[in-house]
Amino acid sequence: MKRSEILLAGKRKPIILQILNNDRGGKIVLSILALVVFYVAFSNLLLPKDSLFYVSTYTVTLLGKYLAFALLALALDLVWGYIGILSLGHGAFFSLGGYAMGMYLMRQIGDRGVYGNPELPDFMVFMNLKELPWFWYGFDNPIFTMLMIVLVPGLLAFIFGYLAFRSRVTGVYLSIITQAMTYALMLAFFRNDMGFGGNNGLTDFKDILGFDLSADTTRISLLIVSFLALFVGYLIARFIINSRLGRVCIAIRDAESRTRFIGYKVEQYKLFIFVVSAAMAGVAGALYVPQVGIINPNVFSPLFSIELVIWVAIGGRGTLYGAIVGAFIVNYASTYFTSALPEVWLYALGGLFVVVTLFLPKGVVGLLSKLNFKKSKGEVTNVPA
Repeated sequence: MKRSEILLAGKRKPIILQILNNDRGGKIVLSILALVVFYVAFSNLLLPKDSLFYVSTYTVTLLGKYLAFALLALALDLVWGYIGILSLGHGAFFSLGGYAMGMYLMRQIGDRGVYGNPELPDFMVFMNLKELPWFWYGFDNPIFTMLMIVLVPGLLAFIFGYLAFRSRVTGVYLSIITQAMTYALMLAFFRNDMGFGGNNGLTDFKDILGFDLSADTTRISLLIVSFLALFVGYLIARFIINSRLGRVCIAIRDAESRTRFIGYKVEQYKLFIFVVSAAMAGVAGALYVPQVGIINPNVFSPLFSIELVIWVAIGGRGTLYGAIVGAFIVNYASTYFTSALPEVWLYALGGLFVVVTLFLPKGVVGLLSKLNFKKSKGEVTNVPA
Protein backbone atom coordinates (compact mmCIF):
# COMPACT_ATOMS: atom_id res chain seq x y z
CA MET A 1 0.00 0.00 0.00
CA LYS A 2 1.31 3.44 -0.92
CA ARG A 3 2.04 6.04 1.77
CA SER A 4 -0.75 8.32 0.49
CA GLU A 5 -3.25 5.46 0.71
CA ILE A 6 -2.15 4.67 4.26
CA LEU A 7 -2.58 8.31 5.30
CA LEU A 8 -6.00 8.41 3.61
CA ALA A 9 -7.08 5.26 5.42
CA GLY A 10 -5.88 6.71 8.72
CA LYS A 11 -7.96 9.85 8.18
CA ARG A 12 -11.11 7.96 7.23
CA LYS A 13 -14.04 8.92 9.43
CA PRO A 14 -16.00 6.40 11.50
CA ILE A 15 -19.02 4.98 9.67
CA ILE A 16 -21.49 6.95 11.82
CA LEU A 17 -19.80 10.25 11.00
CA GLN A 18 -19.71 9.30 7.32
CA ILE A 19 -23.47 8.71 7.35
CA LEU A 20 -24.12 11.97 9.21
CA ASN A 21 -21.74 13.96 7.02
CA ASN A 22 -23.32 17.27 5.92
CA ASP A 23 -26.28 16.60 8.21
CA ARG A 24 -25.90 19.39 10.76
CA GLY A 25 -29.55 19.31 11.79
CA GLY A 26 -29.49 15.58 12.44
CA LYS A 27 -26.33 15.84 14.55
CA ILE A 28 -27.84 18.64 16.65
CA VAL A 29 -31.16 16.86 17.25
CA LEU A 30 -29.59 13.49 18.09
CA SER A 31 -26.99 15.13 20.36
CA ILE A 32 -29.66 17.04 22.27
CA LEU A 33 -31.73 13.89 22.70
CA ALA A 34 -28.68 11.96 23.91
CA LEU A 35 -27.96 14.62 26.53
CA VAL A 36 -31.60 14.72 27.66
CA VAL A 37 -31.77 10.92 27.98
CA PHE A 38 -28.50 10.85 29.95
CA TYR A 39 -29.66 13.60 32.31
CA VAL A 40 -33.08 12.00 32.86
CA ALA A 41 -31.55 8.59 33.56
CA PHE A 42 -28.94 10.04 35.92
CA SER A 43 -31.34 12.24 37.88
CA ASN A 44 -34.02 9.56 38.19
CA LEU A 45 -31.73 6.83 39.48
CA LEU A 46 -29.10 8.73 41.46
CA LEU A 47 -30.72 11.88 42.84
CA PRO A 48 -33.00 11.85 45.92
CA LYS A 49 -36.69 12.39 45.27
CA ASP A 50 -36.73 15.62 47.24
CA SER A 51 -34.01 17.11 45.04
CA LEU A 52 -34.89 20.05 42.80
CA PHE A 53 -33.24 18.27 39.85
CA TYR A 54 -34.95 14.91 40.37
CA VAL A 55 -36.91 13.61 37.36
CA SER A 56 -39.95 11.47 38.14
CA THR A 57 -40.61 8.01 36.72
CA TYR A 58 -43.70 9.44 35.04
CA THR A 59 -41.48 11.84 33.08
CA VAL A 60 -39.17 8.95 32.17
CA THR A 61 -42.13 7.02 30.76
CA LEU A 62 -43.40 10.08 28.92
CA LEU A 63 -40.03 10.71 27.30
CA GLY A 64 -39.77 7.05 26.30
CA LYS A 65 -43.18 7.27 24.64
CA TYR A 66 -42.12 10.40 22.76
CA LEU A 67 -39.00 8.60 21.50
CA ALA A 68 -41.14 5.73 20.20
CA PHE A 69 -43.40 8.23 18.44
CA ALA A 70 -40.32 9.98 17.01
CA LEU A 71 -39.18 6.69 15.45
CA LEU A 72 -42.66 6.26 13.97
CA ALA A 73 -42.58 9.79 12.53
CA LEU A 74 -39.12 9.08 11.11
CA ALA A 75 -40.49 5.98 9.38
CA LEU A 76 -43.29 8.00 7.76
CA ASP A 77 -40.94 10.77 6.66
CA LEU A 78 -38.81 8.19 4.87
CA VAL A 79 -41.69 7.24 2.56
CA TRP A 80 -43.51 10.56 2.39
CA GLY A 81 -40.62 12.98 2.36
CA TYR A 82 -38.26 11.08 0.06
CA ILE A 83 -40.35 8.94 -2.29
CA GLY A 84 -43.65 10.82 -2.20
CA ILE A 85 -45.91 8.14 -0.68
CA LEU A 86 -48.39 9.79 1.68
CA SER A 87 -49.28 6.80 3.82
CA LEU A 88 -52.30 7.10 6.09
CA GLY A 89 -51.79 3.53 7.26
CA HIS A 90 -48.58 3.61 9.25
CA GLY A 91 -50.64 3.34 12.41
CA ALA A 92 -51.36 -0.24 11.31
CA PHE A 93 -47.67 -1.18 11.16
CA PHE A 94 -47.09 0.54 14.50
CA SER A 95 -50.01 -1.37 16.05
CA LEU A 96 -48.92 -4.76 14.69
CA GLY A 97 -45.48 -4.31 16.22
CA GLY A 98 -47.16 -3.26 19.45
CA TYR A 99 -49.45 -6.28 19.50
CA ALA A 100 -46.50 -8.60 18.89
CA MET A 101 -44.76 -7.14 21.95
CA GLY A 102 -48.03 -7.23 23.90
CA MET A 103 -48.45 -10.93 23.15
CA TYR A 104 -44.96 -11.62 24.48
CA LEU A 105 -45.66 -9.61 27.65
CA MET A 106 -48.96 -11.43 28.18
CA ARG A 107 -47.22 -14.80 27.90
CA GLN A 108 -44.76 -13.68 30.59
CA ILE A 109 -47.57 -13.19 33.14
CA GLY A 110 -48.04 -16.94 33.54
CA ASP A 111 -50.08 -17.94 36.58
CA ARG A 112 -49.91 -14.43 38.10
CA GLY A 113 -53.10 -13.39 36.30
CA VAL A 114 -56.50 -12.98 37.94
CA TYR A 115 -57.54 -16.52 37.00
CA GLY A 116 -54.15 -18.11 37.69
CA ASN A 117 -53.98 -19.98 34.38
CA PRO A 118 -50.32 -20.58 33.46
CA GLU A 119 -51.02 -20.89 29.71
CA LEU A 120 -53.99 -18.69 28.87
CA PRO A 121 -54.15 -14.91 29.39
CA ASP A 122 -57.03 -13.70 31.57
CA PHE A 123 -59.18 -12.49 28.66
CA MET A 124 -59.03 -15.95 27.05
CA VAL A 125 -60.10 -17.62 30.30
CA PHE A 126 -62.94 -15.11 30.61
CA MET A 127 -64.06 -15.96 27.06
CA ASN A 128 -64.01 -19.71 27.90
CA LEU A 129 -61.21 -20.59 25.49
CA LYS A 130 -59.78 -24.01 26.23
CA GLU A 131 -56.44 -23.73 24.49
CA LEU A 132 -54.05 -21.12 23.21
CA PRO A 133 -54.72 -20.03 19.58
CA TRP A 134 -52.07 -21.24 17.14
CA PHE A 135 -50.88 -17.73 16.28
CA TRP A 136 -49.88 -17.17 19.91
CA TYR A 137 -47.34 -19.99 19.78
CA GLY A 138 -43.73 -18.85 19.99
CA PHE A 139 -44.48 -15.53 21.66
CA ASP A 140 -43.09 -16.78 24.94
CA ASN A 141 -39.67 -16.60 23.24
CA PRO A 142 -38.12 -13.09 23.10
CA ILE A 143 -36.07 -13.83 19.95
CA PHE A 144 -39.13 -15.09 18.08
CA THR A 145 -41.03 -12.01 19.27
CA MET A 146 -38.33 -9.65 18.01
CA LEU A 147 -38.47 -11.32 14.61
CA MET A 148 -42.26 -11.01 14.47
CA ILE A 149 -42.09 -7.33 15.46
CA VAL A 150 -40.19 -6.69 12.24
CA LEU A 151 -41.55 -9.43 9.96
CA VAL A 152 -45.30 -9.03 10.49
CA PRO A 153 -45.51 -5.30 9.62
CA GLY A 154 -42.91 -5.83 6.89
CA LEU A 155 -44.89 -8.71 5.35
CA LEU A 156 -48.13 -6.73 5.40
CA ALA A 157 -46.34 -3.79 3.77
CA PHE A 158 -44.82 -6.09 1.14
CA ILE A 159 -48.17 -7.66 0.17
CA PHE A 160 -50.04 -4.36 0.22
CA GLY A 161 -47.26 -2.45 -1.55
CA TYR A 162 -46.74 -5.12 -4.20
CA LEU A 163 -50.41 -5.06 -5.18
CA ALA A 164 -50.76 -1.27 -4.98
CA PHE A 165 -47.53 -0.26 -6.71
CA ARG A 166 -47.87 -2.95 -9.36
CA SER A 167 -51.28 -1.46 -10.18
CA ARG A 168 -49.65 2.00 -10.25
CA VAL A 169 -51.96 3.40 -7.61
CA THR A 170 -50.55 6.78 -6.61
CA GLY A 171 -51.43 10.08 -4.96
CA VAL A 172 -54.62 10.54 -3.01
CA TYR A 173 -55.95 7.13 -4.13
CA LEU A 174 -53.01 5.38 -2.47
CA SER A 175 -53.52 7.42 0.70
CA ILE A 176 -57.19 6.41 0.79
CA ILE A 177 -56.53 2.69 0.45
CA THR A 178 -53.82 2.78 3.12
CA GLN A 179 -56.36 4.39 5.41
CA ALA A 180 -58.94 1.75 4.43
CA MET A 181 -56.44 -0.99 5.29
CA THR A 182 -55.90 0.52 8.75
CA TYR A 183 -59.62 0.89 9.36
CA ALA A 184 -60.29 -2.72 8.32
CA LEU A 185 -57.64 -3.97 10.75
CA MET A 186 -59.14 -1.84 13.52
CA LEU A 187 -62.57 -3.41 12.99
CA ALA A 188 -61.03 -6.89 12.94
CA PHE A 189 -59.07 -6.39 16.16
CA PHE A 190 -62.17 -5.02 17.92
CA ARG A 191 -63.79 -8.44 17.53
CA ASN A 192 -63.49 -10.63 20.62
CA ASP A 193 -63.18 -13.82 18.59
CA MET A 194 -59.98 -12.59 16.94
CA GLY A 195 -58.03 -13.64 20.01
CA PHE A 196 -56.40 -10.27 20.76
CA GLY A 197 -58.52 -9.07 23.68
CA GLY A 198 -61.21 -7.23 21.69
CA ASN A 199 -61.81 -3.61 22.59
CA ASN A 200 -59.89 -3.97 25.86
CA GLY A 201 -56.74 -5.07 24.05
CA LEU A 202 -53.73 -6.41 25.95
CA THR A 203 -52.70 -4.97 29.33
CA ASP A 204 -51.75 -5.76 32.94
CA PHE A 205 -48.17 -6.61 31.96
CA LYS A 206 -45.83 -7.73 34.75
CA ASP A 207 -42.28 -7.97 33.47
CA ILE A 208 -40.06 -8.02 30.38
CA LEU A 209 -37.10 -10.37 29.95
CA GLY A 210 -37.48 -11.23 33.63
CA PHE A 211 -37.30 -7.60 34.84
CA ASP A 212 -40.15 -5.93 36.71
CA LEU A 213 -41.82 -3.39 34.40
CA SER A 214 -42.71 -1.11 37.30
CA ALA A 215 -39.10 -0.82 38.50
CA ASP A 216 -37.28 2.46 37.84
CA THR A 217 -34.26 0.64 36.42
CA THR A 218 -36.47 -1.14 33.88
CA ARG A 219 -38.09 2.15 32.87
CA ILE A 220 -34.69 3.75 32.38
CA SER A 221 -33.52 0.74 30.35
CA LEU A 222 -36.56 1.03 28.08
CA LEU A 223 -35.86 4.75 27.69
CA ILE A 224 -32.26 4.10 26.63
CA VAL A 225 -33.28 1.30 24.26
CA SER A 226 -35.88 3.61 22.70
CA PHE A 227 -33.23 6.26 22.09
CA LEU A 228 -30.82 3.71 20.62
CA ALA A 229 -33.57 2.38 18.32
CA LEU A 230 -34.29 5.94 17.16
CA PHE A 231 -30.58 6.56 16.62
CA VAL A 232 -30.12 3.37 14.60
CA GLY A 233 -33.32 4.04 12.64
CA TYR A 234 -32.07 7.51 11.79
CA LEU A 235 -28.72 6.12 10.60
CA ILE A 236 -30.49 3.55 8.41
CA ALA A 237 -32.77 6.19 6.89
CA ARG A 238 -29.90 8.63 6.34
CA PHE A 239 -27.72 5.88 4.82
CA ILE A 240 -30.50 5.05 2.35
CA ILE A 241 -31.04 8.69 1.42
CA ASN A 242 -27.31 9.34 0.92
CA SER A 243 -26.94 6.33 -1.37
CA ARG A 244 -27.70 5.98 -5.07
CA LEU A 245 -30.96 4.33 -4.01
CA GLY A 246 -31.92 7.50 -2.17
CA ARG A 247 -31.20 9.69 -5.18
CA VAL A 248 -33.44 7.49 -7.31
CA CYS A 249 -36.16 7.73 -4.67
CA ILE A 250 -36.00 11.52 -4.74
CA ALA A 251 -36.22 11.40 -8.55
CA ILE A 252 -39.33 9.22 -8.24
CA ARG A 253 -40.84 11.71 -5.80
CA ASP A 254 -40.19 14.67 -8.07
CA ALA A 255 -40.83 13.10 -11.49
CA GLU A 256 -42.10 9.54 -11.33
CA SER A 257 -43.07 9.23 -15.01
CA ARG A 258 -39.73 10.56 -16.20
CA THR A 259 -37.84 8.23 -13.85
CA ARG A 260 -39.80 5.25 -15.16
CA PHE A 261 -39.22 6.39 -18.75
CA ILE A 262 -35.41 6.33 -18.40
CA GLY A 263 -35.51 2.70 -17.29
CA TYR A 264 -35.83 2.51 -13.52
CA LYS A 265 -38.27 -0.03 -12.06
CA VAL A 266 -40.13 2.47 -9.92
CA GLU A 267 -42.35 -0.13 -8.26
CA GLN A 268 -39.36 -2.00 -6.80
CA TYR A 269 -37.87 1.13 -5.27
CA LYS A 270 -41.21 2.12 -3.77
CA LEU A 271 -41.77 -1.36 -2.38
CA PHE A 272 -38.34 -1.54 -0.74
CA ILE A 273 -38.68 1.82 1.01
CA PHE A 274 -42.26 1.04 2.04
CA VAL A 275 -41.25 -2.26 3.65
CA VAL A 276 -38.26 -0.73 5.47
CA SER A 277 -40.48 2.05 6.77
CA ALA A 278 -43.13 -0.44 7.96
CA ALA A 279 -40.49 -2.47 9.83
CA MET A 280 -39.28 0.69 11.58
CA ALA A 281 -42.86 1.53 12.54
CA GLY A 282 -43.28 -1.97 13.98
CA VAL A 283 -40.20 -1.50 16.18
CA ALA A 284 -41.63 1.83 17.35
CA GLY A 285 -44.88 0.10 18.34
CA ALA A 286 -42.98 -2.61 20.22
CA LEU A 287 -41.12 0.02 22.24
CA TYR A 288 -44.31 1.95 22.93
CA VAL A 289 -46.28 -0.90 24.53
CA PRO A 290 -44.14 -1.85 27.57
CA GLN A 291 -43.72 1.82 28.49
CA VAL A 292 -47.39 2.77 28.19
CA GLY A 293 -48.65 -0.55 29.53
CA ILE A 294 -51.47 -1.22 27.06
CA ILE A 295 -52.22 -1.84 23.40
CA ASN A 296 -55.76 -1.86 22.04
CA PRO A 297 -57.50 -1.45 18.64
CA ASN A 298 -57.83 2.32 19.09
CA VAL A 299 -54.20 2.62 17.98
CA PHE A 300 -55.34 1.34 14.57
CA SER A 301 -57.67 4.33 14.32
CA PRO A 302 -57.26 6.32 11.08
CA LEU A 303 -57.21 9.45 13.23
CA PHE A 304 -53.91 8.35 14.76
CA SER A 305 -52.34 7.89 11.32
CA ILE A 306 -53.59 11.34 10.29
CA GLU A 307 -52.08 12.87 13.44
CA LEU A 308 -48.81 11.19 12.50
CA VAL A 309 -48.83 13.05 9.19
CA ILE A 310 -49.35 16.30 11.11
CA TRP A 311 -46.26 15.56 13.25
CA VAL A 312 -44.11 15.19 10.17
CA ALA A 313 -45.58 18.23 8.40
CA ILE A 314 -45.12 20.48 11.43
CA GLY A 315 -41.56 19.32 12.05
CA GLY A 316 -40.45 19.42 8.44
CA ARG A 317 -41.12 16.86 5.75
CA GLY A 318 -38.12 15.51 3.84
CA THR A 319 -35.51 16.24 6.50
CA LEU A 320 -35.72 13.15 8.79
CA TYR A 321 -34.68 15.13 11.86
CA GLY A 322 -37.64 17.44 11.29
CA ALA A 323 -39.99 14.48 11.77
CA ILE A 324 -38.37 13.83 15.16
CA VAL A 325 -38.77 17.47 16.16
CA GLY A 326 -42.40 17.50 15.02
CA ALA A 327 -43.22 14.35 16.98
CA PHE A 328 -41.85 15.89 20.17
CA ILE A 329 -43.51 19.27 19.66
CA VAL A 330 -46.99 17.94 18.91
CA ASN A 331 -47.00 15.18 21.53
CA TYR A 332 -45.71 17.47 24.27
CA ALA A 333 -48.37 20.02 23.32
CA SER A 334 -50.96 17.23 23.32
CA THR A 335 -49.92 16.09 26.80
CA TYR A 336 -50.20 19.63 28.15
CA PHE A 337 -53.28 20.94 26.35
CA THR A 338 -55.44 17.81 26.64
CA SER A 339 -55.42 18.41 30.39
CA ALA A 340 -55.36 22.22 30.34
CA LEU A 341 -57.69 22.89 27.37
CA PRO A 342 -59.24 19.57 26.34
CA GLU A 343 -62.16 21.18 24.48
CA VAL A 344 -60.06 23.16 22.02
CA TRP A 345 -56.93 21.05 21.58
CA LEU A 346 -58.04 19.15 18.45
CA TYR A 347 -59.21 22.37 16.81
CA ALA A 348 -55.88 24.00 17.64
CA LEU A 349 -54.02 21.02 16.17
CA GLY A 350 -56.04 21.18 12.96
CA GLY A 351 -55.51 24.92 12.71
CA LEU A 352 -51.79 24.50 13.29
CA PHE A 353 -51.64 21.96 10.45
CA VAL A 354 -53.43 24.38 8.09
CA VAL A 355 -51.09 27.24 9.03
CA VAL A 356 -48.00 25.08 8.53
CA THR A 357 -49.26 23.78 5.19
CA LEU A 358 -50.00 27.28 3.87
CA PHE A 359 -47.15 29.32 5.31
CA LEU A 360 -44.46 26.87 6.45
CA PRO A 361 -44.27 24.13 3.80
CA LYS A 362 -40.91 23.00 5.19
CA GLY A 363 -42.11 22.97 8.79
CA VAL A 364 -40.45 24.27 11.91
CA VAL A 365 -36.94 23.20 10.92
CA GLY A 366 -37.41 24.88 7.54
CA LEU A 367 -38.31 28.13 9.29
CA LEU A 368 -35.29 27.88 11.58
CA SER A 369 -33.01 27.20 8.61
CA LYS A 370 -34.42 30.25 6.80
CA LEU A 371 -33.91 32.48 9.82
CA ASN A 372 -30.38 31.17 10.28
CA PHE A 373 -29.62 31.79 6.60
CA LYS A 374 -30.90 35.38 6.81
CA LYS A 375 -28.83 35.96 9.93
CA SER A 376 -25.69 34.60 8.26
CA LYS A 377 -26.38 36.66 5.14
CA GLY A 378 -26.80 39.78 7.27
CA GLU A 379 -23.52 39.16 9.07
CA VAL A 380 -21.70 38.78 5.76
CA THR A 381 -23.31 41.94 4.37
CA ASN A 382 -22.38 43.99 7.43
CA VAL A 383 -18.71 43.04 7.40
CA PRO A 384 -16.72 46.31 7.34
CA ALA A 385 -14.68 47.01 4.25
